[in-house]
Amino acid sequence: MKLTKKIIFLLFLYLPFYGLMAQEGLPIYSDYLTDNYYLIHPSMAGVANCNKARLTAREQWMGLENAPSLQTFSVNGRVGDSQSAIGAIVYNDQNGYHSQTGAYLTYAHHLMFSRNTIDLNMLSFGLSAGLIQRKLDETAFIEPDPIVARIVQSSTEFNLDFGFSYHYINFYAHATIKNLLKNDGININDTSNGLAISKFDNLTNYLFSMGNVFSKFGSDWSFEPSILFSYKDGTEESFMDYNFKTYRDFEFGSIFVGISYRRSFDGADYTFTNGSTSSQKLQYITPIVGMEYNNFMFAYTYSNQSNTIVLNNGGYHQLTLGFNFGCRKEKYDCECPSVN
Repeated sequence: MKLTKKIIFLLFLYLPFYGLMAQEGLPIYSDYLTDNYYLIHPSMAGVANCNKARLTAREQWMGLENAPSLQTFSVNGRVGDSQSAIGAIVYNDQNGYHSQTGAYLTYAHHLMFSRNTIDLNMLSFGLSAGLIQRKLDETAFIEPDPIVARIVQSSTEFNLDFGFSYHYINFYAHATIKNLLKNDGININDTSNGLAISKFDNLTNYLFSMGNVFSKFGSDWSFEPSILFSYKDGTEESFMDYNFKTYRDFEFGSIFVGISYRRSFDGADYTFTNGSTSSQKLQYITPIVGMEYNNFMFAYTYSNQSNTIVLNNGGYHQLTLGFNFGCRKEKYDCECPSVN
C-alpha cells in the first residue's frame, strides 16, 4: 500500500520545519559507540590514558538529493599529569533545507577513589559550552505558503551541556543534560495574514547510559552490553539504544564488532490510500565493526531503518577515523576500553 500524494507532499514540505525543532545541537547517532562517548557526554573528556582525536562522516540515503549528512571532529585529553581535562568538538550538519554548524569547548575533572593504583574507581564531571549557527534556506521552496518568507533565515546561539560519569572496574554509567539554556532558534513567528505560530525554545535533552565489560581472566576476548536512554523535555520524545560489542585483543591493538538496536517510545500515525490508519515507532538496527592498530582507529557503522514506511531504504553509512597521542602506561587492572 502507498501513502496518498497529499500526505507525501505534506511530509516533504514540513520536514524542514520539523527539523527546526528536532535539531538541537549535535545529533545523537551511533558514533558514540565507535570509541567516542565524549561526543555525547562531556564528562568523558580526558578519561582515557591517551589523548584522542576522532573524525566522523555520516551520510544518510546515499544518492538522494539533499539527504542528511553529518561531519564531526573531536579532540580531548588530560592537562599534563593533573586530574583535569579539556576537549573540543566541531561539526557540520546538513538536513534538507536546514543546516547547522557548531563548536563546543569542554572542561572535565576526574576524582579518584581507588584503593590503589590498579583498581579503577573514578567519578568525573564535565561542562561543555557550545556556539551553534542554524540556517534555513526558504528560497528553494516551490509550493506557495503564507508562512514561507522565501529568505535564508539564520540564528546563532550559545548553550551548555553538563554531565557526570562513574567508572568502577569494568562498570560505567553516564548522565548528561544537554542544552541547559533556552534558545528560540529559527522560529516561525509571523503573525501576518492572521497566522501565529508559537515559539519553541526548550531544547533540553536528558541522556543516561550504562554498561559493563565482561571477560575471563587471561582471555583475549571481552564482551560489552550497554544501553543509552534519551528524553527530550520540550517534545517529550524518548528512545532507547540496546548495544552489544565484542572485543578481540591482539599484539597490534584490537578488533571489535557489535550491534545496536534503537527503539523510540513515541509513535507516528499515517494514512493509507484506502483510508485506514496505523502507527509506527522509530527503529534502527546498526551493525558496527572497527579496529585499533597501534595509535590509529578505524570504524564503520551501517544503520538500517526497519519501519514500515521510510523515505529511502539506502541506509545510513558512517565512517570514523581516530588517532591516539600522548599515551601513558595503562594504569588499571580492568576490562575498560574507554579508560585503558
